[in-house]
Amino acid sequence: MSLSGIVIAVLYVVLVCTPAALAVFFGRPAGDFFYEAGRSAALIGFTILVLQTVLAARWKWVSRPFGLDIVLRFHRNAAILAVVLLLSHPLLLAAGGAGAELIVSLDVPWFIWLGKMALVLLLLNVLLSGLRARLRVAFEHWRFLHDIVGPVLLGVAFVHSWVTGGDLKSPVLRTAWVVLLAGGVTTFAWHRLVRPVVQRRKAWRVTAVTRETDDVCTLELAPPEGEAGPEYLPGQFHFLTLHRGRGLPHEEHHWTISSSPTQAGRVTSTIKAIGDFTATIPDTRVGDAVSVQGAFGRFSYQLHPGERDLVFVVGGIGITPVMSMLRCMRDRQENLRVLLLYANRTESAIVFRQELEAIAAGRYPLLRVVHVLSRAGEEWTGEKGHIDREMLERYIEGDLSRKTFYICGPGPLMKATVANLKAMGVKDRQIRTELFRLID
Repeated sequence: MSLSGIVIAVLYVVLVCTPAALAVFFGRPAGDFFYEAGRSAALIGFTILVLQTVLAARWKWVSRPFGLDIVLRFHRNAAILAVVLLLSHPLLLAAGGAGAELIVSLDVPWFIWLGKMALVLLLLNVLLSGLRARLRVAFEHWRFLHDIVGPVLLGVAFVHSWVTGGDLKSPVLRTAWVVLLAGGVTTFAWHRLVRPVVQRRKAWRVTAVTRETDDVCTLELAPPEGEAGPEYLPGQFHFLTLHRGRGLPHEEHHWTISSSPTQAGRVTSTIKAIGDFTATIPDTRVGDAVSVQGAFGRFSYQLHPGERDLVFVVGGIGITPVMSMLRCMRDRQENLRVLLLYANRTESAIVFRQELEAIAAGRYPLLRVVHVLSRAGEEWTGEKGHIDREMLERYIEGDLSRKTFYICGPGPLMKATVANLKAMGVKDRQIRTELFRLID
């Protein structure tokens, strides 16, 4: 982990623990162990909930050391920890002297009911997030509910703690509590309300729509006149919101950048139709406005300049970050050795086939492409089936310890390839993956 990553991780822990520490140093009277543990659990749990707004806000300084996928997975796990802490809060208080009536009785003050309401909202929010796919809730519908329930939850929990919390009688902790909530509300408002408006006013324009295969299209985008495009590394991704009108859906999605940063003045994303929204990509027209946010991600060879011998194991549309890297290597005439194992179902599904052949025929990089088809026609003379250990061992030549492996594609392919490489003796530090399917 980089120094900036260590600093951010330490800062997070310090912020989470600060309210409980302030409660100890500024007058909390000593009490029963369980009761005190219950109060601390509430302080820490609420602080974690507020900091969730920072983790989800896509601040580049937060995501850069780790990758946005790692940050958002941590965001999800932190929510689970907050649930555990806040559920234990009333249980520990009851065990420490408040009695079971605190939990089971209906005859409690209104601010206790607010606390119970906050717990119910928290559980519903976390369960819906975890079960969204199984319940078949559309991402946009889930995020709409998430954006409503989250602020309400924080507000209800804040009022509950403000009225009933003995710890908050300290002016120091009250001030810290207000600052904490204000920071969370401000971050949420910027991320979900203000920034989208700013980006819409500085919208990019679609300059080309190119059909790559039957179900894959490339959108070429240009920044507003007089503005330079964002700096990005080959292999990174960005968030796009298409403002097309004409009755077409208006949603934000993240897609990999398939162009090379050497191509100034334009950025491309190559998108496969895998759902109702992406099926409308071919309906996009030149001149349509697009809000752009990014770039994000750490799936890039340029973050590791010492690597000279690379193996890309790719499935389907997972070729897009690899294509960005290969184009950059070609344009910058980088003398790298690259093996690309590229899996698809059929020959017609191969994206960028001709360009890959052209790069392989050139000098930079020294590229070998192996196409693997799982549903090959009778006329196909190349590799058939799936990229398994036997195929990896057959094509990967030389000292494995001197190679770096980049894996991108469907989950089963990534999981199987990582397992096979480890079985072959490849170390974790040599394997690079990134989850482009984000949870926020």
